[in-house]
Amino acid sequence: MAKRKLSQLDRRKRNAGLLFVLPTVIGLVGLTIYPMILSLYYSFTDKQIGHSVNFIKLDNYKELLTNDPLFWKSMIATFKYALLSVPVVIILSFFIAILLNQKVKGLPFFRTIFYIPTIVPAIANAVLWMWLFNPNFGVLNTILEFLHLPTSMWIFSAKSAVPSLVLMRAWEFGGTMIIFLAGLQGIPPTLYEACEIDGGSALKKLWYVTIPLMTPIIFFNLVMLIIWSLQAFSQAYVMTEGGPNYATYFFNYYLYQEAFEFGRMGYASALAWILFMIILILTAITFKNSKMWVYKD
Repeated sequence: MAKRKLSQLDRRKRNAGLLFVLPTVIGLVGLTIYPMILSLYYSFTDKQIGHSVNFIKLDNYKELLTNDPLFWKSMIATFKYALLSVPVVIILSFFIAILLNQKVKGLPFFRTIFYIPTIVPAIANAVLWMWLFNPNFGVLNTILEFLHLPTSMWIFSAKSAVPSLVLMRAWEFGGTMIIFLAGLQGIPPTLYEACEIDGGSALKKLWYVTIPLMTPIIFFNLVMLIIWSLQAFSQAYVMTEGGPNYATYFFNYYLYQEAFEFGRMGYASALAWILFMIILILTAITFKNSKMWVYKD
């Protein structure tokens, strides 16, 4: 088949398109693909800032898995945080989205109020919650004392540190809630009307209409929250420094310390690739299991 010769106008359109795409391609290659390849190479070396590089094969991975107690402590802290925070944020944001999907006065105001915590910068958010968690003059203990309930040491105790950070994470549910809200508004009202004609109560409408049709949105939010929770960092960096007693020693914080405090770039690269593989495997498992519970037309 003869190749069609482009007209001058077509060539201009093609060149303009390539010109617009070029910054994205440069950014993708320079800021994502190249650093990933370099990180994979460093993970097989003893790369340290200011020193020569030696190829050490799988030694970094062997040391992590067999001779590094901090690796396992950071893994336990990260998974504990993920297992608690993901279901809490999913359930809370889903039911708040259902409430905000009702026809009541002042709805834009309430939607704005619930979304505001999401746009607060992470560092400012951490500083605010450090004040709330303060066991001596923090607002949370003041409220508990007013209600004659036992106070807590919050992030200053190994037992309550992770649940406290989960509470803080739940406060930032606005982004997940907005996605749920968009999904709820896409459900046809005729389905609810049909359910009402059959005598369905509000609970039955929720169980037989809302939840099945929202499973694709639940699935999307679940995957995103798993990824975000496994990459938790700012809380440990700003608020706890991994303590007390390594209770909040998150994997990303450990990686940061190895790379930028101790300068062990090779070891940190191996940590990064292990985290990447964990996220990849968990995401694949979630996709595989989604066939059992995600509703499709």
